[in-house]
Amino acid sequence: MLREVGQIYEASVSERSDTERNKHGILCYLPELAAKLMLSGNTLELMDGDAAHVPLIWVSAVLDKVIEKLGDQRVFVLSVLGIQSSGKSTMFNAMFGLQFAVSAGRCTRGAFMQLVKVSDEMKEELKFDYILVVDTEGLRALELAGKDTIHHDNELATFVVGLGNLTLINIFGENPSEMQDILQIVVQAFMRMKKVRLKPSCVFVHQNVTDVAAGEKIMEGRRRLQDRLDEMTKLAAEDEMCDAECFSDVIAFDVQKDVKYFSHLWEGSPPMAPPNPRYSENVQELKRDIISRASKTNCMKLSQFQQRVKDLWEALLNENFVFSFRNTLEISVYRKLEEEYEKWTWSLRSAMLSIEDTMLNRISSGKVEPVGKQELMREMSETLQKVQTAFKNYFEEDSEKETLIQWKSRFEKQIQHLHDDLVDEAKRKLDDNIKQKNIQKNLDKQLKNHEKTLFEKSKELALNIKEDDSKNRDPETEFDSVWGKWVSELSKDVPKIKDINISNDVINILGEFYEHSLVVGQKEHAGFRWICTASDHENYVSIKKNRIVGAFPVLETLPYMEQCFEVDDQKLTQELISEVIEKTTEKVESFPVSVQGYSSVYIQEIVRDIKQRVQKFKPRDDSFEFKKEFFVDLSLYVCEQAEKRFVELHRKYREANDPVLYFEKKKAEYFNIFENYRKGATSAAVLGDQICVKLKETILQSVYSMTAKFICDQMRGKPPFNGNRGDLEKHILKTLAEQEGDKNEKFDTFMTYMNYPYYHFEIFTRDRVRQYMAAENPQAASVIKEHIDHKQRIIISAAEEARDEVKLISGDINKWLEIFSNSLVDELGDTRVHLSDDVTDYDVLVDVIKKELLVVVEELKANLCKLSDLKKEMFREKPEQILIKHFCRCCWEQCPFCGAVCTNSQENHTEKHQAEFHRSGGITGKHFRDTTEFSINVCTTKVATDNLEFSAGNPEKCYPYREFWTAGGKYAEWSISPDFSSLAYWKWFVCEFQENLENYHQKTFSGKGEIPSEWKKYTQSDAVASLGINV
Repeated sequence: MLREVGQIYEASVSERSDTERNKHGILCYLPELAAKLMLSGNTLELMDGDAAHVPLIWVSAVLDKVIEKLGDQRVFVLSVLGIQSSGKSTMFNAMFGLQFAVSAGRCTRGAFMQLVKVSDEMKEELKFDYILVVDTEGLRALELAGKDTIHHDNELATFVVGLGNLTLINIFGENPSEMQDILQIVVQAFMRMKKVRLKPSCVFVHQNVTDVAAGEKIMEGRRRLQDRLDEMTKLAAEDEMCDAECFSDVIAFDVQKDVKYFSHLWEGSPPMAPPNPRYSENVQELKRDIISRASKTNCMKLSQFQQRVKDLWEALLNENFVFSFRNTLEISVYRKLEEEYEKWTWSLRSAMLSIEDTMLNRISSGKVEPVGKQELMREMSETLQKVQTAFKNYFEEDSEKETLIQWKSRFEKQIQHLHDDLVDEAKRKLDDNIKQKNIQKNLDKQLKNHEKTLFEKSKELALNIKEDDSKNRDPETEFDSVWGKWVSELSKDVPKIKDINISNDVINILGEFYEHSLVVGQKEHAGFRWICTASDHENYVSIKKNRIVGAFPVLETLPYMEQCFEVDDQKLTQELISEVIEKTTEKVESFPVSVQGYSSVYIQEIVRDIKQRVQKFKPRDDSFEFKKEFFVDLSLYVCEQAEKRFVELHRKYREANDPVLYFEKKKAEYFNIFENYRKGATSAAVLGDQICVKLKETILQSVYSMTAKFICDQMRGKPPFNGNRGDLEKHILKTLAEQEGDKNEKFDTFMTYMNYPYYHFEIFTRDRVRQYMAAENPQAASVIKEHIDHKQRIIISAAEEARDEVKLISGDINKWLEIFSNSLVDELGDTRVHLSDDVTDYDVLVDVIKKELLVVVEELKANLCKLSDLKKEMFREKPEQILIKHFCRCCWEQCPFCGAVCTNSQENHTEKHQAEFHRSGGITGKHFRDTTEFSINVCTTKVATDNLEFSAGNPEKCYPYREFWTAGGKYAEWSISPDFSSLAYWKWFVCEFQENLENYHQKTFSGKGEIPSEWKKYTQSDAVASLGINV
């Protein structure tokens, strides 16, 4: 009856939409009724034995109600497999006092489940609340003779073994042929579990064995069973394409502990025979063993069991179970691990940013000793130890530790690799700064002497004007009239840094590699700026004659002859462009521009590197070659991007090394000295003012360094950066769907994301940082103010301590300056002031610093009251650069069929690539051979469909989509689960940008590629909702 109730419920659910379902409740009392029956001790049919079907909607609804009533309790799932009429149900009834139907023949059809409550006193010891017993129909049922019994039994065994924490394999009697039947099925089921990384255990129960007490006979029986299991393993390994020689290669199995022998239920022949008391003793012994094993098992929650039922059944509906199985629980655990991994790696990166700031402060103050890797590792050791402890605790204490253990070694290595990379990167950065400081040593000495000269001249001018006050001369005019002359005199012997013209260098250098007229023409045409986003690069290639075309995913397998640039060729070209851009960007960062200035040699190296990379590129089948226009446009694009970075770095180099620029920045400072002396200020007051001018610069730089980390910390705690790689991908898709403005521009942004995901992610991150900094942020303003106040307290404390120490040792003003600046090195860097008269009243000096510092602090607070007041060029490392480095250490491989990006958070992961949202083939230009009709199916649908084939670069051989991995190469590196459903997001996209896609790919949504009418009902909000973003 309950089966029919379930069918009524499922039919009712399938007829209504989601909104109607929520509104009317669709017979929701039916699952609740079944849940009550289940909790009162009745069984629930899990698999319909007559139809060999699992009613997922009904079973899920009933389990939802059970969870609602009990809570999400932990359950130990105990299942059984055996030949028909081997006493499976009888054993469970005797073991737990259940009421599974028993009789001769096929009394159990399909699979039934029943909850057995664990007593309160046993719960603490067992760590679960219920035993969920799954009873099954017998294998090799006579009623199914003539049907596909092997397939049915394999399916049932796979399902039941996959569900259970422990499966009892029930063998009745000692008939060798019956044993062989059951063992073959069981071994194959466990082999499938191994391949999908499920780890159930098993116990063999050998019933109706005569003379159970005979030790020698039992030993011989175990030996025979082990031999047969090993034999069956070898046979099953061939079918399942698995490398296994014996049963223990498949599952942890001990023939001495995992095989039980039972006496017959009856003493004599039924119906007059009395029950055999030895049978009950055997059952109790087995029960104790099961309870012992269960206490050491990581059990599932009811919700996880519910999801496991769904995962197993959906995989079984496909022809290839191992390929189709999608372990939702394991995926969920892995995603949680990815989120924790991101936190651990950020702890390391954040710590290194702080260490870098301290080290850079020391270098700027003149401590230019080389920083060794060991020193950096010592500085990082405390943070690394904390991360390692948190890592260890997570893997040992998490409720899913048994699932997590498979990834422990790899994640541990990745954390160590990141630590080592951060140390290496920091060392390079510090070495560059030390090199720059060493190069500037002579210049610094000259500047120090020049500063003393300017100080004396400013003081002298001020005193002269003060003495000759009768002429009413304007002080500022007087100072301006001599300042230029002073600076010219002092800098006349210093070599000037020339202006640079990188654009001209690019033209001239490219003109040496290619025809000058071609370079100038391509530059003026400006088409190179769209080489990244172009839909078709066919104009850049020469197709070689008589090439065979056959690389499309196709419905027909006959190759044909035609000269054209294929979709896969286009994809390979895009990948080449991405690689060139990525590698040359790394090369640009490696050039010592900030230390030695810009040189045209850098452009030569970039152009040469691009040419070599393109020349090394090998098209499939040697089918085409690139024209000179491609080399030129790609070089122009890369050089234009490099120019922006070179200009920024060269500006910093020039500011640090050009004395004219240096003194122009110092003009206001010297005018202030001039004004103070003119107004009669004491030497202590002038020095105090100078110190505060210097402190203003260092406090400001400190604010920028702190704020960069603060921004990254805050953005990491909120969407889109607070989840795993898959969550980030969802937010990128959401942002793309919600774009405003011109439709063509929106489409171009989509195509940039699809063709160059890494590049788009950089744009996305920069945009998010810009939005964050532009928004009102009271917390950020408060943090900046507190940071400035903190620096003020440190400075005043340092000034007072320097005063007290100098008085104690009777030191002079130089000693005071030394003590004061040294105490602030780690916090503020270089705070040294080299210009001063002799100051003896240190109390006055400290009072002046306190007074002037208060003015500086208030000015800084007023100028930095919101994040939008910050200037990007002032950051040592911009927040977006930090976030990009942090989040881009992941996998960027794209699906060979649809271009979806792998969402694994590790760049060198060992698992196969996976994408959460695959796309319609038409989006990337896939079409039916010899037509202009798009192929609109999603690859998850294609791999679930028979009679669909594709060729993978070899036109003479086609591969079925169902076994796409057999094509090898990048196809074998992907896992694409069969699924006939597809994301509403990409259906909406195809409809929304139909015309753009047709123009972009020069194909049409017609014929076999016509857009289904139901796709057109989706709105933008439906598309975004289908992403399943948790708000």
